[in-house]
Amino acid sequence: MAKIIDPDNLELTLGAQTSQEIVISTSARTIEITSAGTSNIDSDGVTLQCVYSFLKEEWKSNSELIKYPFPFISITEEQFELVDSWNWATSDTLKYIKDGGWALKDVNGVSLEEYMNITTLGSFNDSDVDTAYYIQQLSGDAPIDTYFTGEVNQAIKIYGSSAYDDFDYRDYFKVFLREQAKNYDEYDLLTAQNLTTLKYKKYTLPLSNSLDTKITYSDAVIASASPYTSITIEYYTSAQPRDIGTGTYYFNKIIDGNNATKEQIYEKIQYLLRQNIDIDSGSGVVSGSTADKLLTFIGDTLRTSVGVYIDNFAATDTNSLIFTDTSGTERTFPYVAAGSIVFNENLVSDSDAYYWMYFTDANGNQFGTTSAILVEDNNNLAISGAVSGQSQITFDFDYDNNVQGGRTSGTDAAVTVVAIGLQSAQYVKTTSTITRSIANNISLVSSLERNYDNP
Repeated sequence: MAKIIDPDNLELTLGAQTSQEIVISTSARTIEITSAGTSNIDSDGVTLQCVYSFLKEEWKSNSELIKYPFPFISITEEQFELVDSWNWATSDTLKYIKDGGWALKDVNGVSLEEYMNITTLGSFNDSDVDTAYYIQQLSGDAPIDTYFTGEVNQAIKIYGSSAYDDFDYRDYFKVFLREQAKNYDEYDLLTAQNLTTLKYKKYTLPLSNSLDTKITYSDAVIASASPYTSITIEYYTSAQPRDIGTGTYYFNKIIDGNNATKEQIYEKIQYLLRQNIDIDSGSGVVSGSTADKLLTFIGDTLRTSVGVYIDNFAATDTNSLIFTDTSGTERTFPYVAAGSIVFNENLVSDSDAYYWMYFTDANGNQFGTTSAILVEDNNNLAISGAVSGQSQITFDFDYDNNVQGGRTSGTDAAVTVVAIGLQSAQYVKTTSTITRSIANNISLVSSLERNYDNP
């Protein structure tokens, strides 16, 4: 059924429960909305304005009802007051009230209870399964599931006097949508809408999700398998320094990536953010399900939230990580080019085979001269060594900062790679260019050695 907005779709019963949508007890001064029997009410509910309009019609036409004070004062179509000792009959009734907030007032007009309505904009990936949840205070409250799955339109209690639960939740409200293998969403109502206090009215807010293509494995795998089990997050009370390129920056949430890929790190963190337990590996206490988001993928680039850094990530991901320090400034490592030197079978099978990478032309220090310069990798180690039976060897290169032999940093580097063996591989030379890429592949094809002899 669709949400009921027309009073003509409602029927009234006075007294005992029947199959009608609205049940009124004049002696108890209660109003019940029911989905029992042949009622038109289901989880889509009925708008509060429709209930108000229906009761106006009934009070006008019903000789019994007109003997009693009318239950409502309307402020707007989305804000009402229950007065003259009237109240809702059951807690289930509240589940079906849509698109409006209300206050329960005493005879002096003082609030005894207040309810706001939250209505989400946007779609849930699976309305039959996906369920939002919310917290109302900052003091570690456990999250509360919304009444129904799918997009939210429900009343939430924000105030109760000493006679009605004695709490005031009008200064904080945050709602979350976090389902496995789906993109997360959350909304801080007061901050986002620049509110100082919540009122008994309807609030609309964006909340939606979609399939998360960066999640590959199930919770069971992430909870028990390597490398996930050793990926952790620690929250610090004081900012921690981390060197990025030539600068030092500060972060207060440090993820230990356990040398995993950026996708694996993201999977574990998203898993932790759905756990209603302490996820802080340090001395603090942070409940995962209500903690702020930590990581976001933009395409294939992983971006951290403010103050989040990742230690021990896979070196191949260096170029696709953006860290946001505690000042809110994004930081990235200088670009590290990477690639592979690929050897043919003659080099692979030669136990004496070695390789070297030189700059082709380095301001007078070019290959073919006594001052030829070996290219250094990102750790300032020469790119050279034994082939050792490997069909390829990977290398990296500090594209943005390497200035060997007067090289201009941040530009393509012309290189010459040579290799030589003894028993099966002849000397081979090839030229290539290291570009701003992680796919700099250089092939060395050595002719078969037929004449080397050392008896």
